[in-house]
Amino acid sequence: MNRIAKALAVTLEKGEKAFVPYIMGGDGGLSELKKRVLFLAEAGATAIEIGIPFSDPVADGPVIQQAGIRALTNGVTLKNILDTIADVRPVVPIPIIIMTYVNPIYSFGIPAFIEAARKAGVDGCIIPDLPIEEEEIIAPLVEHAGIEFIRLVTLTSTTERIEQITHKGNGFVYAVTVNGITGTRKDVTENLAEHLQKIKEISPIPVLAGFGISTPNQVQDISMYCDGVIVGSKMVELFEQKDFGQIQELIQAAKGVIVT
Repeated sequence: MNRIAKALAVTLEKGEKAFVPYIMGGDGGLSELKKRVLFLAEAGATAIEIGIPFSDPVADGPVIQQAGIRALTNGVTLKNILDTIADVRPVVPIPIIIMTYVNPIYSFGIPAFIEAARKAGVDGCIIPDLPIEEEEIIAPLVEHAGIEFIRLVTLTSTTERIEQITHKGNGFVYAVTVNGITGTRKDVTENLAEHLQKIKEISPIPVLAGFGISTPNQVQDISMYCDGVIVGSKMVELFEQKDFGQIQELIQAAKGVIVT
């Protein structure tokens, strides 16, 4: 079993829900990336998703866009993020997933990227601008290297497409909870519970929901209908504000700690 599948199995067997925080690689510098990964692992995150800064992040809202710009301004690249992951990997037991767009991989070189990610100890890869119709250029090579290729299902995905997507891979399915880009939201999408339950009924692998989740109450409410959540924009905001207490509250919410 891949480290992602193992971590999810252990979490769900304990009666908890998975919590995967997203952080922008290099926002605040590469030394800060290392500190944030260590903090999240110690705080109880199920896995960590690290974003690769890119100049045209089509799926991301203002908070993550600005974090990417800060990282790019600091000279952060895909290569030195992978080097940092390799450095911290020996002391971080939980899965590390990278989220990148196709262009940085092309620029790096597909075979070179996969080999560097494998050597760094990356466990999963999310590429939001690579649909299943075109994933053959990368996905089989990634999976052959022992890295899970995480696929996304959206609110507009048909039943046929949900079946097609969820029956690939062994990590988890990323269920997008909004029609639009990332970002914190006060209210969740209408009929979201029904949508997540439908994906759960179809999918043979765990289903994690992401986009727009920003409070402990939302973590708990949405987790009722799936296997866990991914929190991005709020996590980026809280790290920038150095509000480690709220980060821990979000993680604890997935473990069933009562939110007051």
